[in-house]
Amino acid sequence: MGLKMTREALARFLEEEFPQVAGDFAIDELDENRIRVRLMTQERHLRPGGTVSGPAMFALADVSLYLAILAMIGPEALAVTTNCSMDFMRKPAAGADLIAECRILKLGRVLAVGDVLLYSEGMEAPVARASLTYSIPPAKG
Repeated sequence: MGLKMTREALARFLEEEFPQVAGDFAIDELDENRIRVRLMTQERHLRPGGTVSGPAMFALADVSLYLAILAMIGPEALAVTTNCSMDFMRKPAAGADLIAECRILKLGRVLAVGDVLLYSEGMEAPVARASLTYSIPPAKG
């Protein structure tokens, strides 16, 4: 199938369509059906005790699969999450960025399914795992 968007095009799309969160994320790597995205952790992403909050971890998993899908199908702002199951396995390191290793497991005409492992920078074991499904709007034309 091949990539339809580059790292630079995805970053530009995120900035144009989601400027409220675009500055939180950086695309470290991109390949067919795979992406590595970084949450540049800030004070607003933390919960009491100094660890990254669950909502911030969910956002990273969700944005990662969204970008991986767009890289494969092209800029489609209306693709939406329809399901997410997330396991929080261990506490992220205080103050460290989170890194999502995302892979698309199935990319169909209407649904996409993906897995995301979240790592705290500097830790070997994943801190969370997410399985997500996205709905892809019908092709135009």
